[in-house]
Amino acid sequence: PQVVYHAAAYKHVPMMEGHLFEAVENNIFGTRNILRTAEAWGARDFVMISSDKAVRPTNVMGATKRIAELVCQARGQRGAERVPHIKTVSVRFGNVLGSNGSVVPRFREQIERGGPVTVTHPDIQRYFMSIPEAAQLVLQAGLMGQGDEIFVLDMGEPVRIMDLAHNMIRLSGMEPGRDIQVEVTGVRPGEKLHETLFYSDEDYRSTAHPKILEAGVRTFSRDLVLGNVPRLREAIASYDTASIQEILFATMPEFSPIAQDAYISSAKVLPFPAREANRYQ
Repeated sequence: PQVVYHAAAYKHVPMMEGHLFEAVENNIFGTRNILRTAEAWGARDFVMISSDKAVRPTNVMGATKRIAELVCQARGQRGAERVPHIKTVSVRFGNVLGSNGSVVPRFREQIERGGPVTVTHPDIQRYFMSIPEAAQLVLQAGLMGQGDEIFVLDMGEPVRIMDLAHNMIRLSGMEPGRDIQVEVTGVRPGEKLHETLFYSDEDYRSTAHPKILEAGVRTFSRDLVLGNVPRLREAIASYDTASIQEILFATMPEFSPIAQDAYISSAKVLPFPAREANRYQ
């Protein structure tokens, strides 16, 4: 293949808070494995689908996606390393309406059952984009990339989830609070009230496409990122939660879990089969 679009990831925020090892293995090492394979087979372009949760991450999912971005940029910074030439691009955006796990199908099911419609917090907001628009813009961004960029899709204004719930109830011909109740269930593990698409020092700029922005590359140490990846591999192989946390913070100082103690205690060791050492080579 000339172009590889890497869209596979564990993206469910609360679930990843309780499955730290699998989140790191899949989102970080999965990205590295696919990138290495694309290089080995002479692919020209590698496009990694990222997330708005990679910006100032407060949860495991966002942290692993941010490191995946750094891995792509670090592999693209060739230096003296002799590896096949490949252009790496990351595309960062928010929620996609109607996708697997999206709040819209969930609200629709709850309304069809007669309620209640559940919202985690009255002030929580999210960016949304339709599936066709997201897919088209990802393809466009992949073609525009010259290597090492992070492109950000223009998601418009964030939507208040409580307003979305009320509007969906009204569009179903009913009235919120009378025909269908809306219940606030509480913020879930790792969940932020507001997402953002850029770091404050990324100096985003426009591109030739009005719906695609480019985030300026933040200063980071290529050697630090690529050097910490083997350390993560060893920590996962030994189920060492404390070491994983230490490496995440060292690689990404902006990582700020919402409830650090809860985050650590939730990362339980699960009874996975014995892992082969060469799985991570």
